[in-house]
Amino acid sequence: MNRLATLHPPTPQRFRGRLQLLLILAVVLLPMLLASAMYRFGFWVPDSRSYDGTLVADGRDRVTLGISAAPSQRWELLVTAPGGCLTDCRRLVYLARQINIGLNRDAARAGHALASAAPLEAAYEQRLHSEYPQLGRYSLDPATYRSQRDLPAGAQLWIIDPHGNLVLRYDADADGKAILEDLRHLLKVSQIG
Repeated sequence: MNRLATLHPPTPQRFRGRLQLLLILAVVLLPMLLASAMYRFGFWVPDSRSYDGTLVADGRDRVTLGISAAPSQRWELLVTAPGGCLTDCRRLVYLARQINIGLNRDAARAGHALASAAPLEAAYEQRLHSEYPQLGRYSLDPATYRSQRDLPAGAQLWIIDPHGNLVLRYDADADGKAILEDLRHLLKVSQIG
C-alpha cells in the first residue's frame, strides 16, 4: 500500500476544491471554445442583420472608388455620381444633409459630401454653395469607379468611417430613416470619429 495515501487520504474538502477549480476553468474556457467553433464551422450564426444597406466591409476604401482626397477624420455620408449629378444624385445629396442634421448631438461626428465625375450644372453648383455650405466636394475618377465590377452605375450613398473605409452602400431609392438608424448605431458602437 502506498505510504502517502495512508498518511494523507483524500478528504471531501480537497475533492470539493478540485471540483471548484474544474468548474472555474470550464466557465472560462467553454465559451471561448464554443465561439471559436461557431466561427470556424458557421453554426448557430443568425441569418438576420441589423442594418438596411449593403455591407461593404471588405477592406475597400475611398481610393477604391476613385476619390483621392484624404479621409475627413469623421464619419461621412458620401454621394457618388459617376455619371454626373442628376435627379437621383440630387435626391441623395439632400438626403445625406437631412440625415446629418437628424443626428442631433452627434452631427459633429459626421459630415456629408459629394463626389462627382462630371462638372455640375451652374445653377445646381450655385444652389449647393448657398444651401449646402458644409457639403464636402470631391472629384471622382470614373475609370477607377467603373473598375469595381460589383458597383451599380448610378448614384450611390455610402457610409464611410473616419479612416476612409467603405462600410455601407445604399441605392438611390433608399429610405432615409433606415440610413439614419444605421448611422446612429455605428456612431453608438464606434470608438473612432
